[in-house]
Amino acid sequence: MRLKTALILGPAFVVSALPAVAQTTEEEKTRNTTEGHADVDIVVTGRYTLPDKIDTATGLGLTVRETPQSVTIVTAQRILDQNLITAADVLANGVGISVNQLDDIRNQFYARGFEIRNFQYDGIPLAWTLAGGAGETSADVSIYDRVEIVRGATGLLTGAGDPSASVNFVRKHATSKDLAGYVNGSYGSWSTWRGSADIGGAVTSDGRVRVRAVGRYEQGDSFIDLFHNKKYVLYGTVDADLTDSTLLRAGISHQQTDKDAPSWGNLPTFYSDGTFAVWPRSKSPTADWTYWDTTNQNIFASIKQDLGDRWSIVANYNRLKNAQQTEILYLFGHVDKATGTIQGSNAYSDDGVSLQNSFDAQLKGAVSLFGRDHELVLGGLTSLQKRRTDTFAAPAEASRQNVQFANATSRTFPRPNFSTTPFRAVEERIKQTGLYGALRINLADSLKVIGGGRLASWKQQGISYGVASDYGDDNVFIPYLGALYDVAPNHRLYASYTKIFQPQGALDRNFRQLDPLEGNAYEIGLKSAFFGERLQTSVALFQIEQDNLAVIDGAPVSPPGGGLPQQLYRAAQGTKSKGFEVEINGSPLENWNVNFGYSQFTAKDAAGNAIAVEQPRKLMKLFTTYTLPDVLHGLTFGGGVNYRSKAYSVGSNPVTNAPFRFQQDGYALVSLMGRLAVNETFSVQANLENLFDKTYYAQIGFYSQYRYGAPRNFTLSANYKF
Repeated sequence: MRLKTALILGPAFVVSALPAVAQTTEEEKTRNTTEGHADVDIVVTGRYTLPDKIDTATGLGLTVRETPQSVTIVTAQRILDQNLITAADVLANGVGISVNQLDDIRNQFYARGFEIRNFQYDGIPLAWTLAGGAGETSADVSIYDRVEIVRGATGLLTGAGDPSASVNFVRKHATSKDLAGYVNGSYGSWSTWRGSADIGGAVTSDGRVRVRAVGRYEQGDSFIDLFHNKKYVLYGTVDADLTDSTLLRAGISHQQTDKDAPSWGNLPTFYSDGTFAVWPRSKSPTADWTYWDTTNQNIFASIKQDLGDRWSIVANYNRLKNAQQTEILYLFGHVDKATGTIQGSNAYSDDGVSLQNSFDAQLKGAVSLFGRDHELVLGGLTSLQKRRTDTFAAPAEASRQNVQFANATSRTFPRPNFSTTPFRAVEERIKQTGLYGALRINLADSLKVIGGGRLASWKQQGISYGVASDYGDDNVFIPYLGALYDVAPNHRLYASYTKIFQPQGALDRNFRQLDPLEGNAYEIGLKSAFFGERLQTSVALFQIEQDNLAVIDGAPVSPPGGGLPQQLYRAAQGTKSKGFEVEINGSPLENWNVNFGYSQFTAKDAAGNAIAVEQPRKLMKLFTTYTLPDVLHGLTFGGGVNYRSKAYSVGSNPVTNAPFRFQQDGYALVSLMGRLAVNETFSVQANLENLFDKTYYAQIGFYSQYRYGAPRNFTLSANYKF
């Protein structure tokens, strides 16, 4: 282990040999813009690093270097440079994260071999529907200032010690007293165009009340036949300094997305003779009458009260609504080579909504003891989520066998006459409460220790497609321990431990919920900074130990009460995931931005069998830009490459019953960008994705189907700022 650690940490020490020009400590440069008042300095733009303090991991308000876990921040500049539009776009470019596209709506995110299920808005945990079925993973990021990704378990704040990662979307706020903003328009592949605007400023002469509004409209097609997308986003927020020490914030965001002819499921894998079925990338597995419309709305309010110079208390309210309305078509089975027909089809319609109301409060400050200041945070949260889904039955003749697929036309799958009488298929209630606290003890100038824990309770009750749920846990203690040691002014060693505990809704072969996921997560690493904090590096080793991990158990099976097949699982014991991550982020030279990340892991069960094989073991992500300031008002050019190693699913050929391994070999996707600042206010930009038009799978093996990733595509945009 000593040799392995030296080999992995070695690159960071090599970087440390670079000349440390004008190095300063992060404490001298740090300022908290997300909770401060309007007179706090605005964050410097144009950077891939930020000095802001974050609450995603511990709630203590620590910088990236002060947090004893792996942290990636996707800044506004990276979102602009890489033309990232949705949450899925951002996470696909996050260090150590892989994305699995289930269909045109739903995505799953993974880190360190496990699914990411913890999401926050401004540090407040909020629930998404399963795999983002109400469009959450397609949430537009125009309303966010940045996205923070903390890899590893964050049960201290999120309530569930999930070992993968936690993602925090930090909203834009009305921090500017001066009128400022931008308007943007773009056009790209598949007739996709969008218009965006962001404007804000003070509405009172003294600047104590400020507003900000963001809007975006988008519509376009896809590389997949029939599909059409339309979306609009509205966001408004107000910041008010009620007193010199009291800040009130409130706002609302609303996104409506209408997808016509979306896929629900993907392309069939086998022909009826048992051979592999190869389809064009443009092949659509749906019909032109289908739609999947989603609504995502968040109403929020917070009040922060400073208590002197050293303490503050903040209270938050969040109301999250995620809803969907669908008429969709599912095609399944193998395809007859001679006739082009597929085994079966199923039409489905529903109207569902998830409503979550949450309240939380947090007290934060510094205490003096033994001649030193120590930071303390105490908090609590309660949330209630209610979700329901009404389905509308299709007539029996709508579920047909041996229908045309290979040579399908718009008339092949006529729209059935769905019933107008709703059937309540899902009605569930999820209650969560938690009390937490953490203390950072400054034992010495170079040594900090963080200790804390959360007392959490969950309760889920209800029914989902004929399967009843009634499970939960009370007063589960989730500990958190961390330590940081400065081996040099710009090099910091760290270690952390947290417990893994998460109730799970996965069902076994008897349609019973699996026992809660339990285990431990360990991480050690080195974080460094160079060139006056402009360049930051991190290297991390991690190990995750779990019991009751949900592992796919055979083919999907229909529940006892009937309905669509459900994937069932078994509880794997003694599973272990271990690996390492490297990240280099920032500006090594003036006008040069770079983000580089490499991650690698192995995952096995107690018997030594590989698990999570559907996820690539190795990920490498690089994106960089350089600006020539003397070309007009600046010419920026750059590009990147995202590499994934092989991944595969293991099952059986449904025709021959022979073992079948569906493998996606390793591949790399290359992107390019260029931006010209014509003058101080107007710029034009071009982005090109999948430069070499690589054909690859964005999903393999799910329900014996597969999905292609996007081919080469472009976006041209123009931006005016004021």
